[in-house]
Parts: sequence; C-alpha cells; structure tokens
Amino acid sequence: MADIRPFRAWRYNDFLIPNINQLTAPLFDVVSEAQRQKLYHQPYNSIHLSVPLLQNGKSAGEVALTTLEKWKKEGIIIQDEKPAIYVYYQYFSLPEHTETLCRKGFICMIRVYEWEDNILLRHENTIPHAVNDRVELLERTQLHTSPTHGIYTDQQHLLEKYMDKAMENPICQTEDYQGVRDVLARIENEQTIQIFMNHLKNKQIILADGHHRYESSLLLKHKQMKKNSLATGEEGYHFHLIFLTNSESDDLKVLPTHRLLKNFANFDKSTFLENLAKYFTVKSVDRVFDLNEIISGKRWTFGVIFKDSAFKITLHESSLKEISWDFPEIIKELDLTVLHYFIFQKALGIEGKMQRSSPYIYYERNFTECVTEVLQGKAQAAFIVNPVSITQIKQVCQSGYTLPQKSTYFYPKVISGFVFGSIEGMI
Repeated sequence: MADIRPFRAWRYNDFLIPNINQLTAPLFDVVSEAQRQKLYHQPYNSIHLSVPLLQNGKSAGEVALTTLEKWKKEGIIIQDEKPAIYVYYQYFSLPEHTETLCRKGFICMIRVYEWEDNILLRHENTIPHAVNDRVELLERTQLHTSPTHGIYTDQQHLLEKYMDKAMENPICQTEDYQGVRDVLARIENEQTIQIFMNHLKNKQIILADGHHRYESSLLLKHKQMKKNSLATGEEGYHFHLIFLTNSESDDLKVLPTHRLLKNFANFDKSTFLENLAKYFTVKSVDRVFDLNEIISGKRWTFGVIFKDSAFKITLHESSLKEISWDFPEIIKELDLTVLHYFIFQKALGIEGKMQRSSPYIYYERNFTECVTEVLQGKAQAAFIVNPVSITQIKQVCQSGYTLPQKSTYFYPKVISGFVFGSIEGMI
C-alpha cells in the first residue's frame, strides 16, 4: 500500500558536523519563543529554514528561500551523492523508567496520498492557518526541513536488524533540547533499500505527528496538478518526508495533553462541581501533586485542579449511554470524549462544535505547569488526563474517525536539522 522512496538528502557539510548541536532545532510547532530567539543567534541553525525570522516585509517563504540559496552557494549544506534511507535513533528516558529507551526508525520519502485512499491515516484534524503557513514555505523552498512521524505495524520486526547494522557507522549525533540523544545513520545499499520498500508496500501508515506538514504537501500537490495536466505521478510534489517507526516496539511513547480552563465568564466552582456530580463520582484529593499517580491507568478518571482544592472524578458507567454525539462506540468510550462531552459541554455549556476553536480551552502537556497556571490564577481550572494508548489510536484510525483535538503527544519529538528533503528535481 505505502509507496516509500530513498532520497538524496541535503545535510550540513562535514566541517560543521562537530557543532551539529548548534544547528538542530525543535519542530516549528513545539519550539518556544525563548528557544526561537536564542536559536536565531546561530547563523546556520535550521530554525532559519523552518521558522524564518521575518524581515524587510518579506514573507516567511521568501526569507527561507534566500537563506537556502545562500547556504547552498556557500556549501553550508550539500546534497548526498546517492539516494538513501536515513536511519534515525532516539535514546531517551522517562521518569517511570530506570533504563534508557531507544526509539528506532528511518527517514524516507512517502507518496502523498489522499485521506480517502486509506493508506495514510490521520488521527487528528489540522488547524487551517498553521497549514497555510507550511504550504507557503514548502512551495517557495521546495524543501522539507523536518520529517513528519508515521507509524507502521510489523510484529516480526523485520527491518530493525538492517537499521541496527547501519547504526554501527553513524553520520552524526547530538543531545537535543529534550535531553534526548539523536543519532543518524544511512543505508545506501540498493538491495537493502528495496527490502524496506517492499516491506512497506503492504502497510498502512498512521500519521502520529506532523499533520500540518503533511496537509501542506497534500495542498501543494493539488495546486500543482491543476497546473500540470501531463503529470506522471513521479514529480517531486507527489512525495513527502517522513520518519517511520514500528508500533510494535516498546519505545513508542504517547504522553497525555491536559486541558486548562481560562477566562470563562461567571465561572463558579460550587456550581461546576454540582454539575459534575450528575455524571461523576467526585472525591477530594489532599495533595494536588498526587493526582497523576491517583488517576493513572483508571478508565474515565480525571484530576480536577482549582486554586484552593483538587479532586479525582470518575464517570458513572451508566452515564456513558447519555453521550449524544454521533460517534461509533470506540470514540464514545475514549477518556477524552468523556471529558469533552461531560465536562466541557454538559457541565460548562461549551458545545462540542465550538470546542475546537474555543477561547476558553487551552492545552498543556506538562503537569507541573498546569498546577502552576491554576495556583497563579492564570487558569480557573486544570483537567488532568491519562495518555491515549497505541491500541486506541489504531482502533480510532481504522474506524475512519479522528481523536478529539490535542489527544496525543508522541515522545520524543524528532528534531529539525539532521536531514532536509528536497522535492525539487526528484525525477
């Protein structure tokens, strides 16, 4: 099903590799303003291509293109001579793990499929303005500055042995902003590359991260095909840069994204708790920082934090049948569906169709930051959730539906700057 291809990556010239830590950057949608401003002071950092600093009234695409052409001319980045698949390992740890984990994957080009092709499956919807920004950058530069993240299923782990072999001779490595050790290697052997291509032909891919970047490729393809009635399907705009990992590995981690309530008019905690009690068992919690552990692994259970108190709430199982949203059971039974329906719609009155663009609902991955926001009065309440499982993500994607917005945070994030994928002159 999935048509993947090797490609000739643009990479930083060898003389810059010893300082690769000064060249890589977080993805455009996770880099903080403070990180961005610091990275702009590094003249060759990849941030100048992925999130260019606007200047002289030029658009982001114009600034990025000027930088790209300058770097090519000066030999800051050069293109590899042979098409390759780029093996990318990320070594990381989590608080609940004492050992170091390694997420194994590889970077390649993948054909840009329509959603209805049912080959590349999305698990969340995109926000239009973010997509438009990415389209302009891609169209101007013809360059993918970082790969999206896709997951495939292979219980036999057939490709890992080839990736492990490639990792015996890494190209470069760095410790990134997350404290993750990122390592890059390369597979140029044509027979080995063909094994990868053949193996993915029978696979569906779930888009784990980078929906906006993929959507930009999809929109660019539509635009170019309108201009070119003689397109062969092999033009560069038919392909997209992707990092593929195996869902059957134990190194694929999904972290929760919590919810914050801000600036909600006439919010009254007592009334809100009374509304919650219609659907949930509500139990006071003495120590707010115990909430993560208290709700861990418990279905339809959430932590609720106020400035002066905290609660554990668990949905009455009989309440589930009250969900009136027209979703299949697999969607209705998700923790986040329960949260958005019973807390935001029923208890607060924010209708489901309004929640995606609501000025009152905010998203925060860091638990401590949630507590801080509430204690400092920046948020009226925080809702602490459990992570969505890989199994649930697969089931939802197979159903043809998507998860509620901001459902997943795949960790660790890939970084920008190891490889750039050009769609110019692919054929």
